Amino acid sequence: MEDNDIKRLSRLTAILTILQTKRIVTSLTLAKKFDVSVRTIYRDIKALEQAGVPIIAEERKGYTLMEGYRIPPVMFTESEANALITVEQLVQKNSDSSLIKEYTEAINKIKAVLLYSTKNKAELLSKRIAVSPVMPNRNTSNSLALIQNALTDFKVLKITYQSVQNNDKTIRNIEPFAFYYNLQESWLVVAFCLLRNDYRMFRLDRILKIEPLEISFEPHKLTLKDFLEIKEKNFSIPDIPLS
Repeated sequence: MEDNDIKRLSRLTAILTILQTKRIVTSLTLAKKFDVSVRTIYRDIKALEQAGVPIIAEERKGYTLMEGYRIPPVMFTESEANALITVEQLVQKNSDSSLIKEYTEAINKIKAVLLYSTKNKAELLSKRIAVSPVMPNRNTSNSLALIQNALTDFKVLKITYQSVQNNDKTIRNIEPFAFYYNLQESWLVVAFCLLRNDYRMFRLDRILKIEPLEISFEPHKLTLKDFLEIKEKNFSIPDIPLS
């Protein structure tokens, strides 16, 4: 799927959400919100109508959905809900507080759409799961969510990094490429370091400061599988020198 197709699909979904939450909305309002032309909005509305969405155009007012029309909420089976609840307990022990925050907000939204019977069982299960105290809560970083966004948006990050070897501090511009997790250092980000002109691994707990830049980079041609295979030929993963 092309990038333009993904953007349009995202916009169509957002327009449908807006139509469900507002009594009426104009094409000009939608055009401004999504930074597109009014003509593009006309085409989007037509595409939604062709997909079976009952949109009513009120002359000189705007668009509204037919009374009573709603997209049915996503339904989770009991086993799916149980899996999410189980993962929630593990996430709470994660070393990055931003991941805990984002997952908690997401799981709360999911819990809101569960059937009452499933919701009651999920709540019971959450009280019957414990994670070993050998894995204490140790929130040593708060940047995972920000780096994830930069990775998927292909945006350069400026970081102040404290070296593992000698505690020296350096300022780097990096292109986030992938993440690696191990029990010793927890989260690491694999990134192309513009200072070293090569791929490096950075421990999130050693990043002292992080700033997203309005600089885009081309998607990396290297795959994570290729990167790990190259490293495994020279080092065992936990012993990879960290920049």
